[in-house]
Amino acid sequence: MTETTPLHSVTGEDVLDAVLIGGGIMSATLGALLSTLAPDWSIALFERLGEPAAESSHPWNNAGTGHSGLCELNYMPDPHDGTRPAGIAAQFELSRRCWAALAARGALTDPGAFVHPTPHVTVVFGERDIAYLRQRYATLREQPGFAEMEYTEDRAVIERWAPLLVRGRDDREQMAATRHLAGTDVDFGALTRALLATMTAAGNAVRLHREITGLTREKDGLWTVRGRDLGSGRRFQVRTRFVFVGAGGYALRLLQRAGLPEVRGYGVFPLGAQFLRTDNPDVVAEHHAKVYSQAALGAPPMSVPHLDRREVDGAASLLFGPYATFSTRLLRSGKLTDLFTTLRPHNIRPLLSVALRNVDLVRFLISELLASRRRKFAQLRRFYPTADPADWELVRAGQRAQLVKPDGKGGGVLEFGTELVTGADGTVAGLLGASPGASIAPSIMRELLERCFPARRYEWAPLLAELLPSDVDTGLTPL
Repeated sequence: MTETTPLHSVTGEDVLDAVLIGGGIMSATLGALLSTLAPDWSIALFERLGEPAAESSHPWNNAGTGHSGLCELNYMPDPHDGTRPAGIAAQFELSRRCWAALAARGALTDPGAFVHPTPHVTVVFGERDIAYLRQRYATLREQPGFAEMEYTEDRAVIERWAPLLVRGRDDREQMAATRHLAGTDVDFGALTRALLATMTAAGNAVRLHREITGLTREKDGLWTVRGRDLGSGRRFQVRTRFVFVGAGGYALRLLQRAGLPEVRGYGVFPLGAQFLRTDNPDVVAEHHAKVYSQAALGAPPMSVPHLDRREVDGAASLLFGPYATFSTRLLRSGKLTDLFTTLRPHNIRPLLSVALRNVDLVRFLISELLASRRRKFAQLRRFYPTADPADWELVRAGQRAQLVKPDGKGGGVLEFGTELVTGADGTVAGLLGASPGASIAPSIMRELLERCFPARRYEWAPLLAELLPSDVDTGLTPL
């Protein structure tokens, strides 16, 4: 994506209405919404890399699941309580509504380029997990968005749903599965670029190779955003009324530098991932689903194993994983010193307490780091017994900065989710954490708009009702 020449200045003494930091799905979603809601605003987005969506939003840095609670067992540890899956399903439905509304307005072209219908399947093995899945299915079927979910313990049915799961498996092994045909695979990179095109069509700026190094709140209430042009090496600064920090793993560091008291005590715990990938057309042609199962003992919720069909740039592939990795980098393209730059006297104790409280997670990470390719491939064969090692390559995925929050008692809690942080006066906001963030970006941005721009509530109400309706349930909006 090339840089745009905006109608508004992004240097000098002019005051911008909004500055967005980071070129991923979150900033792109907010940029598209603000460009639609406030077409007279001047908005600039700054991204440190040479293209947008090159970190977590890149299609090969995530699994592309349109997270809707249909198959993700980590969203429902108690099979009798479907509250969280239903909430996530409603949030993803809001995403679909938002994309459809932007497309209807001509602001988002060809949703079929980034959303692909892909059944969501859950498979489990053994008597205990089958009992869990059976109850999960019974609970979710009571929710409108899950009413079409199917359940079976019949291997012949499972083989029709996902042949690779059954072929070559011991006939004596017990297994059960659920399926929902309304699942999706999402290319968040293509979606990000489409949303940024909405921004630039409104005359706003997308600036690449621009690294933001600091934020300062001035006495007049405006923010000064300082940065560096990585192409020329020149320093620059802009003034703005509002700042959104959607910089992935670097978000906490920037919010700390801004002196935001709301992040006092917050820390990050970096987790990376690898996947096994195949582009063999004969193998890919036999798998038309995203298949999730139970996580290994001690694994973080984001490490639930899954065998996914992916569609990226018109080509289909299969992806299996994730395999957890650890690095002190906070971005895939970051530095080994990243984690240490976020350390502050007030977050050391919460970070240490998280390490002590999550011994199983530490052991799991060590075992994953020591695992050989052969051992990793054995995990794939738990899903796909006849998999041929020659068909698969191990690929590096994105880096996630999991959020560590103070618990109010001097310790900390490791959060596996996405959290919106806003300043008390609503002039600054940032996003911390990970999954299911990308899938529910419009829901997060609706919350941001409510918190940060309450004075615009009535002015924007008609468009907000169209773009981000508040009466969303778990029904399915066609795209």
